[in-house]
Amino acid sequence: PGFHLYAQSPRDTLKVLFVGNSYTYYQNLPHIVSLISDSTSIKLDTYKSTAGGVNLSQHWNGEKDLKTKEIISNGNFDIVVLQDHSWGPIKESQRFREYGELFCDLIKQSGAKPYLYSTWARSQVPQHQEKLTAEYSSLALQHGAKIIPVGTAWAQARKLQPMLDLYTEDGSHPNDLGTYLAACVFVGVICGEYPSKLPLRYYTKDHKGESVELLRMKELDIEFLMHVAKSVVQP
Repeated sequence: PGFHLYAQSPRDTLKVLFVGNSYTYYQNLPHIVSLISDSTSIKLDTYKSTAGGVNLSQHWNGEKDLKTKEIISNGNFDIVVLQDHSWGPIKESQRFREYGELFCDLIKQSGAKPYLYSTWARSQVPQHQEKLTAEYSSLALQHGAKIIPVGTAWAQARKLQPMLDLYTEDGSHPNDLGTYLAACVFVGVICGEYPSKLPLRYYTKDHKGESVELLRMKELDIEFLMHVAKSVVQP
């Protein structure tokens, strides 16, 4: 049935690399983005180059066995998403700009388009959101990158529904709801559309080809998070 479906209506596919740290790999964000895109006209084929706690300079310099530059240059990607350390744009903005520029240039040289994953403020310091958003937006403007305004979406969700928790216990990393909201924003920006109907359960296959459940959502949560994403990103 799957082959028949694709044979009838061929879909555009975009190959997307996520470069970042735990804010990217927590709750399988690249996977969830790809699975949500199954309900749009563009399939996002997602990959990642990540390590815990790293910033863009560590990616550039190949620390923690990262091969990010080589992966970008040789991977034939359509889009490369950059995410710096959560404190980077706030506490080390000069370094953030320097390595963000280097990566944007490398990505464009490889034939891909740079996208910036603008992240959220930690729960105890929501006032940091303004600086985070400004730094990512400035870098995007100067170097022809597109913004994925996830932090703006988180701030909007917290404003509309203060009791909704998007964080894990540490007040920093995303829980399932936080990751799902991030994924909705990614799909809206990259695909230029939002699905009208989404599944409640998301699966992948393990190395044996057996199904593994990644995420289970409630219908009202999906409705609210999609509403927030649409309010921040108008396709």
